[in-house]
Amino acid sequence: MKELLYLKDEQLKELIEKLFISYRETFSDSKKILDKYSIGLAHQKAIHLISMYKGISVSELMIKLKVTKQSLNRVLKDLTKLELIIFKKDEHDTRVKHIYLNDKGQKIFNEIFQIQKKRIYNALLNSSSQEVINFDGVLSKIING
Repeated sequence: MKELLYLKDEQLKELIEKLFISYRETFSDSKKILDKYSIGLAHQKAIHLISMYKGISVSELMIKLKVTKQSLNRVLKDLTKLELIIFKKDEHDTRVKHIYLNDKGQKIFNEIFQIQKKRIYNALLNSSSQEVINFDGVLSKIING
């Protein structure tokens, strides 16, 4: 591990390229599904988080996506028009709206997840337990800065 202390810029550039390409390939897997429903990557990201955090509030979703209210409203408007999500007002504060995928939205999420799962599952399956643990740890450190 000591050699990692002396990573050269070229090695870091290669790592950044691999991160970019792995992201691109993972999300390009779902392109046919997105096209089928006339939605884009922004919609997919919102659908994914709404599925992960059932009942997430609009403001929490905006924070997780790191987008403006205007950008999120455009995506939510599209998802509502396509009848993929439902809103429920908070029981204690009616100004707060919680977002849920309806059956149609969950079906689309499952289609996307199944195709992405293949790539990730195969990569993990062909890795040792230690590689998976180390990879998860490194990803967490990248995410958390």
